[in-house]
Amino acid sequence: MNEDRLLSLYEKVAEAPGAIPRLRRFVLDLAVRGKLVQQDPNDEPASELLKRIKAEKARLLNAGEIRKPKPTAPIDPSELPIIVPSNWAWSRLRDIGTLSGGMTPSKNQPDYWDGDVVWLSPKDIKRDEVSDSELKITKKGLEETRLALFPEGSLFIVARSGILKRTFPVSINRAPAASNQDLKVLVPHLKGQERYLQIMFRGMSDFLLTHLVKQGTTVQSLKYAEFEVQPFPLPPLAEQRRIVAKVEELMGLLDGLEAARQRREETRDRLTVSSLARLTAADAEPETFPTRARFALNTLPALTTRPDQIKQLRETILNLAVRGKLVEQDPNDEPASELLKRIALEKKGQTKGRKGASKEGAEDAVRDISLPRSWVSATLGQLSLQLHYGYTASASKTEKDVRLLRITDIQDHRVNWDTVPGCEIDAKTLPKYALEAGDLLIARTGGTIGKTFLVADVPVKSVFASYLIRVQPARALFAPFLILFCGSDIYWDQLRKGSRGGGQPNVNGQTLGRMFVPLPPLAEQRRIVAKADALMALCDQLEAALTIADTTRARLLNSLLHEALTELTLDREAA
Repeated sequence: MNEDRLLSLYEKVAEAPGAIPRLRRFVLDLAVRGKLVQQDPNDEPASELLKRIKAEKARLLNAGEIRKPKPTAPIDPSELPIIVPSNWAWSRLRDIGTLSGGMTPSKNQPDYWDGDVVWLSPKDIKRDEVSDSELKITKKGLEETRLALFPEGSLFIVARSGILKRTFPVSINRAPAASNQDLKVLVPHLKGQERYLQIMFRGMSDFLLTHLVKQGTTVQSLKYAEFEVQPFPLPPLAEQRRIVAKVEELMGLLDGLEAARQRREETRDRLTVSSLARLTAADAEPETFPTRARFALNTLPALTTRPDQIKQLRETILNLAVRGKLVEQDPNDEPASELLKRIALEKKGQTKGRKGASKEGAEDAVRDISLPRSWVSATLGQLSLQLHYGYTASASKTEKDVRLLRITDIQDHRVNWDTVPGCEIDAKTLPKYALEAGDLLIARTGGTIGKTFLVADVPVKSVFASYLIRVQPARALFAPFLILFCGSDIYWDQLRKGSRGGGQPNVNGQTLGRMFVPLPPLAEQRRIVAKADALMALCDQLEAALTIADTTRARLLNSLLHEALTELTLDREAA
């Protein structure tokens, strides 16, 4: 494969998910199959290379530099994992080099640590070459343990780690180094082969991960005994050098393409964030806002190339909605101040003598947000007939007269009431916790803190769990507007500031009751919700289109890689 062919492939699939990693694997796959560079009939045959390796192994044995390995059986053709050119040879790994490992010196021996001897572990095996380590040992730690100091040009292979689920890390040391027990180290008998052997391992990583890695319950590990006798393909030494040079050339090209793509993505992200931030800026002038909005709406589709970017657009829609910037104000609307008076009268009649009604504080909330003249500042407590915790009970699979709605029963703002468990509750207590259509439930603790759900209907008798808070909006209010509010940054900023606890954060009813809510006129609430729904539907369409585009690009990438591989195979056969 040459640079032009790789560039041609990249230009067609540049936006495909994982295009660069796929092309890297493609290059390595070609390299290990003998399809990356031309074979040269003038090269010394690989069979001669095997003789030289065998001779060097014998010299090392005679010199006592390596232990005598167990004899290896002849290689059967059924053992070969791939097809390679006829002038290549196969050799078991233990015949290519010495494979061994290391250990961790006792941490109870301080004089073993913080020295200047490189001691490698899986967290150091991140690059092609390594010459330093996060932890180092002393010469005493090396001498008084069974650690070996491996020479430069050894291959350090991750042999035990969760990373072996998806990749096969191999690094070459460029300074003498010891190893911990989670690495295996291959010291080639013949020097100068290490870079090709690294490419070979990486090019065969799919085979190695599938057949030679043991999938443990907690961590993956290399099947050492099988790995040691696995046959690997060896090209002539001269071809190995050409393969290494070509791989480095193409990987350098891909590095440049990846960096250029990263710069483009960062520029897109900055433009997107900037465009959206200006729409919700506190100092946004009413006269200039329509211009800003038109620019953002016209520009964002071109800037939005990933499904995750749609999230920013959704958040912006919600933030515009609760700031009075999503729809125009109508001077004929009844002011929100009149709506607030009606809600107060409704609350006075509904909550008189009722326990559990929220305390509407005058706590200073986040009120530095500029609102339209027809809007008012309110608190969530002012807008609620009830605001209280749920019922404390254990879920029961057998009891079905009254259901106990939990946060785990709510998926995508829907409830499958058939799967909601029951609970025991007496008739006197039931009315206090009985769910009603229009209730707003808010999770008050744990990883779901702040999650909201608007109860659309209650087909069976139900109460709600104790880690939920019920906010029962006044009937004079348009409840779906509260749902929009609960998705906005105004809501989440207040929730984060008001939550308590570290590992298990929680928010209480009083904090929610004092939460600042920007309140528009009732008619405008309905217009805002309708507009937001329409824009969210467009976001859904854009998200679906991006997903389809990604799928199409991924299929195109697969097709082009298959086509390129087929062409290369035919070219080799014709040659």
